[in-house]
Amino acid sequence: MAINRQFFFDQTRATLFDGAFKQAQVDGLTAILDKWEKESPNADDRWLAYMLGTVHHESGRTMQPVRETFANSDAKAISILNKAFGAGKLTWVKKPYWVLDSEGKSWLGRGLVQLTHKTNYEKLSKAIGVNLVQDPTLAMDLDVALKIMFVGMRDGLFTGIGLPDRFSKTVERWREARQIINGLERADLVASYGKAYYAAISYTVGP
Repeated sequence: MAINRQFFFDQTRATLFDGAFKQAQVDGLTAILDKWEKESPNADDRWLAYMLGTVHHESGRTMQPVRETFANSDAKAISILNKAFGAGKLTWVKKPYWVLDSEGKSWLGRGLVQLTHKTNYEKLSKAIGVNLVQDPTLAMDLDVALKIMFVGMRDGLFTGIGLPDRFSKTVERWREARQIINGLERADLVASYGKAYYAAISYTVGP
């Protein structure tokens, strides 16, 4: 059965988007639901819900691919990151991964979830069959960003922990699911988004 889109959008509009959508948000949500129904219709609904909750957080509720810092260009993002690093605000960063390399490429965060560092671009390139190393800005394309998120979160390619490790027949760990992406940073908040999306997932009645 297909996800009941009317119920889904009515519920998420009220609980997660302050009563009103922007078209880009609808487009992003629709793209995620479409990909899920096409490729993973029999998988655990909690996987979908947590992916949606993750995008809600990582994209700043835009539901579209974004750059780290939400800048509208790589140059602006690099400038913001350099300033923050210089001010000692990025204490977890040992070496600035966003600085342009010898080929003029930056490996700053991009996508529906933030893909950072060249090694991760290389890993996801192989996993999804898109050459992100040749052009890392492809991670800003919605279709590519969807592939990165679905495969990366399912197969544990970001941190070694995947959706099946946190949601299965015997496991349900919404808070710890944040470890799929980024330790326990904002874990409770992202879990709350995931649970809200989960409550909005229902199905149309079959014939």
